[in-house]
Amino acid sequence: MQDLNKESKYIRAKERVDELKKFYSHLWTYILVISGLALINYLSIGFEYMWFLWVAFGWGVGLVFQALGTFRLNPFFGKRWEEEKIKRLMADEEGETKKWK
Repeated sequence: MQDLNKESKYIRAKERVDELKKFYSHLWTYILVISGLALINYLSIGFEYMWFLWVAFGWGVGLVFQALGTFRLNPFFGKRWEEEKIKRLMADEEGETKKWK
């Protein structure tokens, strides 16, 4: 049983590391591509009209949502909320079974 528990912890930790690696990879890609687009924008028309900001904004919104999920910053239905709700429901169920016994 203890080996299963260690293996389960290892698998969860590995999944977490993979999730973090994916986020940081996307962040670096964002920085490099937006920098490249800003350079193209500057070299083509200067900064008269900064069209690369539209791309930065749209992609940035997606990146923010990915960060919220990766770092578990969702204040409404995050992992902590799920665990708390499960504990509460299990306690309620145990209380009901005790009443009938």
